[in-house]
Amino acid sequence: MLNRIFLPSVFLVLAYGFWVSPDFKAISAGVAVFMLGMRALEDGFRTFTGGVLERVLQRSTDRQWKSLTLGVVATALMQSSSLVSVITISFLSAGLIALSPALAIVFGANLGTTTGAWLIAGLGLKVDIAAYAMPMLVFGVILIFQKARELRGVGWILTGLGLLFLGIAYMKDGFEAFKSQIDLAAYAIPGLLGLIVYTLIGTAATVVMQSSHATLVLILSALAAGQIDYANALALAIGSNIGTTITAVLASLGSNVDGKRLAGGHLLFNGLTGLVAIAAMPWLIRVVDAASTLLGIADHDLTLKLALFHSLFNLIGIALLLPWLKQIVRLLLRILPAREPTTIKPLYLSESALQVPEAALSALREETRHLFERAFPILAHGLNLHRETVLSDFDFDKLVAAPPRKGDYDIESEYETDLKTLYGAIVEYTGRLLETASPATTDPVLRLRSATRWLVEAVKAIKHMRGNLVSYAGYRNDDIRTEYNRLRAMLAEVLRVAYRGCIDEDPNVTILSLDTLRLHAKDAAHALEGHLDHLIRHHRITTAMATSLMNDSTYAFTAAERLLDVTRVLAAPTDSAHREMDMAISLSESEIEQLIDRSPEGSP
Repeated sequence: MLNRIFLPSVFLVLAYGFWVSPDFKAISAGVAVFMLGMRALEDGFRTFTGGVLERVLQRSTDRQWKSLTLGVVATALMQSSSLVSVITISFLSAGLIALSPALAIVFGANLGTTTGAWLIAGLGLKVDIAAYAMPMLVFGVILIFQKARELRGVGWILTGLGLLFLGIAYMKDGFEAFKSQIDLAAYAIPGLLGLIVYTLIGTAATVVMQSSHATLVLILSALAAGQIDYANALALAIGSNIGTTITAVLASLGSNVDGKRLAGGHLLFNGLTGLVAIAAMPWLIRVVDAASTLLGIADHDLTLKLALFHSLFNLIGIALLLPWLKQIVRLLLRILPAREPTTIKPLYLSESALQVPEAALSALREETRHLFERAFPILAHGLNLHRETVLSDFDFDKLVAAPPRKGDYDIESEYETDLKTLYGAIVEYTGRLLETASPATTDPVLRLRSATRWLVEAVKAIKHMRGNLVSYAGYRNDDIRTEYNRLRAMLAEVLRVAYRGCIDEDPNVTILSLDTLRLHAKDAAHALEGHLDHLIRHHRITTAMATSLMNDSTYAFTAAERLLDVTRVLAAPTDSAHREMDMAISLSESEIEQLIDRSPEGSP
């Protein structure tokens, strides 16, 4: 509804401006080209956010100062605090980083984005950068059409830079020509009222364009042309800083509660920093004048003084709020508490994560673990065991001679309410991720999708055998009860190891240990054939019992295989080098069968 009103209104205002002034077209075109350049630049940098970004985040967020520095450096390189904020929200939603370091990154991004003002004021408005834009556009477009992903990424970056330079040139020339028609400086508002009004204008302009860089270029271009008063330009810069939070807020709408908390922290930081800057404006202007003298900035060079002011008030904001980061985190946790859903919903599959393939892959991996956590109690109770028993050091061999026990667990209901919806959401999310996944991301995504399917197949197998398992595990015939308890013991051991590998991330759960367990399960299957033949020949069990045991043993060993397959995926190293090493030393199916053939037959 809001878009139906807002978009036509913008079109009407622009159409009126084009009709009134031809020079307004140049300014508007400059803004449009600049914003297109920002988008191209962001797309180019996204190409290089693969596994490298995840490793950088993990290594750079263990200390507060590292997170802050990462925010400054990343934003200075990419020239987009919005992109850094969106990426940070994506990785926070995927569970890769905690809220505190994520906030420190966003704080640093606010300081890093001020480098753009320095580049524009120091170079863009003093040099004919349109001459540099043309070669960049030519080489960039050529590279965009190359097959190699990295070359396309470089092409988008060059194209983005060329469009940025071209947009700045259009805005600069437009304001110079516009000055002959109307002097906007005549509308300057002095004093506190001017500060408030122009701060609101700067905020509104940035909300509309969703780019503080575009707003700053407009401000600097207008200031260089003498179209706005210096004091009003400072207020516009404060407003652009506040308005830039809209991108993070919009990105958080598709994320989980952690993403919303980060957007709230971003808004809190920029809002409080803006209020401090407004309150201390006379003092800040004197500090900027003194610092300009020390740095050799001329008194009349108002654009460079504006860039200095932009950096200064963001630096003050960091100095004031960074020491209170823990308190800010506690406040956000209290304002936006995590709510336990009435129905099982995904915890990590956010819309924002889809914008960064590596974050989406991590979100999918964490959601697969979440699915395992939900499936674990169903599997444990399906075996007529408490989850605490499975997770303890209980000796499952004792189950073989366990006394009869009845069970009334409704595995069908738990499967329908807990797993089916969550599994469906993962499958749908995986499909969307594969639409934009790179070749390097496609393979791990497919492995994770297979892992979720295997997990559901394991639950279904236990569900199919549970009726007979409960019935015969409490049966008066000792032989059939013993065989079913053997199946329970084998599955419980596999389930315990799977939990330790998938959830606890136990380093002792390796590919070799899983192969050993797989070998034991195969050996148990062969032994069961010998037991079953002995029991039938000696009329120890009925034909009906034998048929049930044969069918249920198939379900049991299928469930064991699937759980071990899931563990191989979730417990495996995420980097390709270690994963290939593990695959090289793992046993193939034929090697496992050969080892079983050499082992002695299980005796009844």
